[in-house]
Parts: sequence; structure tokens; C-alpha cells
Amino acid sequence: MIIRPAPVEFLHNAITLPEFNTFAIQFGGVGIRWYALAYIAGLLIGIYLLRRESRLPGAPITPNQIDRLLNYLLVGIILGGRLGYVFFYNAGFYLANPLSILRLWEGGMSFHGALFGVGFALLLMARRHELPFLAITDRVAMVTPIGLFLGRLSNFINGELYGRVTNVPWAMIFPHSDGQPRHPSQLYEAGLEGLLLGFLMYLLWRRGSLGALGQLTGVFLCSYGMARFFVEFVRQPDAHIGLFGGIFSMGQLLSFPMIIVGLYLLRRSWRQGYHHVK
Repeated sequence: MIIRPAPVEFLHNAITLPEFNTFAIQFGGVGIRWYALAYIAGLLIGIYLLRRESRLPGAPITPNQIDRLLNYLLVGIILGGRLGYVFFYNAGFYLANPLSILRLWEGGMSFHGALFGVGFALLLMARRHELPFLAITDRVAMVTPIGLFLGRLSNFINGELYGRVTNVPWAMIFPHSDGQPRHPSQLYEAGLEGLLLGFLMYLLWRRGSLGALGQLTGVFLCSYGMARFFVEFVRQPDAHIGLFGGIFSMGQLLSFPMIIVGLYLLRRSWRQGYHHVK
């Protein structure tokens, strides 16, 4: 893909971002990066909220099971997210350098891979603890926007996964980029996948949607899939992958099945209606 230089007047109007420290907590040359802190904070806040919900009358999952849920989520996110990035986005490199797969500190995680990993981990948990699978996924879906919001903010701070060249008034020049004004697509995703979807989940929880198995899971899959699909039109595609057919990115191709599965779960939940599972 050829990137054309932006007109001089757009470069003058663009917001030039400073280079933020990628470490949230640092001791010398080591520490906790913003992206890792986003994972940790998202998980802990989510587990806290789910523990509160598990104490409500009729909740199918106990507080002790919620504590175990954290372990399943950690394994699913790390393994799924890493392997998803390896196979979806850079299979050639990692096949030639298999030991690099273990270098998580160098970055490279895929949301869609983490989604597969978490889904498989939750299926194992449901079988081992004799719990309704969709009752678990609904609860995880309900709090996931918290982590998504924090994760996209950390992408913004790190100056990564930015958007395509643009002349919109809020265009930004990211450090270590090519100096072109670009869409702050990380903030678009933080708003859609985090704030807006999180507010929608809250409203659905208030109206008792946990009583309709699969409804919150379906809403999450559809909403995230559509948000990601549309934001990808202004997000810079991976240079080594580009666009399929000159139109769609890898993120869009991976989001489309999410929308289909989400619609199926919504149709299923509407047909079955509400029942005693909270």
C-alpha cells in the first residue's frame, strides 16, 4: 500500500503526541508496562464485580468459583492471545523462529486469539464444575469492556496500532511513526468497545438480561465485532499483511464470524426467554 505524504497545512494542524513512558511502574530497566497493567486491572476489577454478583440470590456461580474463574481467564487470555497473534498475524516469522513465541515481553497479542482461548478455558471450567457454559460466558462478557477500554488506552499511550493517514481536525502524529497525521483509532476503539459497550452491558444487566442465557454473550460478540469491523476501515493495517482484496483487514475477517455467532445466540436467547438462572 502506498502512503502519500499529507499536505503541509494538515501537518501543521495535527496534534503531535509526546513519547510517553511505556512503563507504568519502573525500577531501572524493568517494571510493569501499561499494557500489562491494563490486563491486570481489567481482570481484577472484573472479578471484583463478578464476586459481588455471585452473592445475589439465585446466582448459579459461587464466589469461590469466581475466584477459580480468574485462573481460567489468565490461561485463556495469555495462551490464546499469543497463539492467535502467532497464527493470524505473523505465522511465517514464528515458524522460522519458534522460540520467539515465548518472548511475550516483546509484544504481540491478538484479541480474537484471546477470545478463542478464553472460550475454550470457560468450556473446561463449565464441565469440571458442572456449570452452565453460557451462564459463565454471559458474566465474563458483562465485565470484558473494562479490560478492553484500559487496553486500548494503553495502546494509545504506547503509540501503537494507530490509524490511517487522515486530514480530520483531530488527526495525531504518533512518536516513532512516519510523521503523518493519523486517526487515533485506539481512542475510537476505547470509546466503542469500552465505554459504549460497557454502558450497554450495564443497562442490560439492570434489566435482568443474565436471566436469558446467552443474551449478554450474543450482545458482546455482535457489538464488539461490528465496532472492530468499522474501526478497521480507519486503522492502519499490518504492513506485512495489508488488505485482503484491497478492502478488508485481518481484523475484519476475524470479526465477521463473531457477529454471526452473536446473532445466533441472540436469536436463541429470545426464543427461550428468561428463566431462573440470574
